Amino acid sequence: MLTRDEALARVEGAGSATDLFGPRSADPGRRKEARRWYRALAVALHPDRVGPADRRAHAASAQLTRLHHEWRRTEELRADSGARYRLGPRHAVGGIADVHLTDDARHVVKLVRDPRLNPLLHAEHQALRALRDFTAEHRWLAPYYPRMVDAATAGRAFTVFEPLVDGFVTLADVRRAYPDGLDGRDYAWMHRRLLRAVAGAHRIGLVHGAIVPENVLVHPAQHGIVLVGWSFSVERGQRLLATSKAADFQAAYPAEVHNGQPVGPATDIHMAHAVMLTVLAHDEKRQRAFARGCMAADPAGRPDAVDLLDEYDALLEELYGERKFRPFTMNGA
Repeated sequence: MLTRDEALARVEGAGSATDLFGPRSADPGRRKEARRWYRALAVALHPDRVGPADRRAHAASAQLTRLHHEWRRTEELRADSGARYRLGPRHAVGGIADVHLTDDARHVVKLVRDPRLNPLLHAEHQALRALRDFTAEHRWLAPYYPRMVDAATAGRAFTVFEPLVDGFVTLADVRRAYPDGLDGRDYAWMHRRLLRAVAGAHRIGLVHGAIVPENVLVHPAQHGIVLVGWSFSVERGQRLLATSKAADFQAAYPAEVHNGQPVGPATDIHMAHAVMLTVLAHDEKRQRAFARGCMAADPAGRPDAVDLLDEYDALLEELYGERKFRPFTMNGA
């Protein structure tokens, strides 16, 4: 049985309903567990137990009731199409939006936290529609981009995706799993696929503008790469709609972004190779030198993504010989 002090520590230390009860869920078993936990806390803080003069416990009891009510409420969103999506547990937190599974786990919803940032999700919708139309003809590129199935533009804008959850991690997760950096043979297949995604976007005039480890999904078992996070994307020759103060972004941005100048394909090239330097082991000297050669201060001095595909393949053949499948697993998995 919980003591008063234990219950106070749990309730007062909770910054949100999910901190106290875990991820929201429509699963009956999970909701029953949350209700049982609520009752245990409520009993520990009940006036009959703590006494009528314990104002701190009374305030915590009121807070507990509010948080439990909030947790039980499953938010339902309506897209521009009229379709409705019930939010399930939060899957990830991004710079401008939270990512939720729907309660039926059939979709992922990226929901902006502040409606003032809606234009960024509108930019993502536009970019993903352009990529969808492009990959309808160039189907081999489709796996490199997230698939948008619905969206909302008013209120708090959101994007609905086919789920990329099972088996996927971010490149930031990979970096944390390999703090000393990746073997060049492992990073090789990741970078080749990332370059393809970048080249495809550039072919239709899109600049991603936010290529950082958090925006690169990796499927270790299937050697899959998906470039996500299109909220900052613009057409070549435009300025980015916004920039992030996050450390990964600041380290990856080239001079034209820091100076508020228009961006182009060379911007993505710089960022993609900043990622390479971040993820590769420090003794991978040849690949690291290749990355630095793609990060000239002058955008005109950076190579094109299509040309880089051939140049990178030539380097890999020189380093490792004939290409062969190399299994990759996450450390600790």
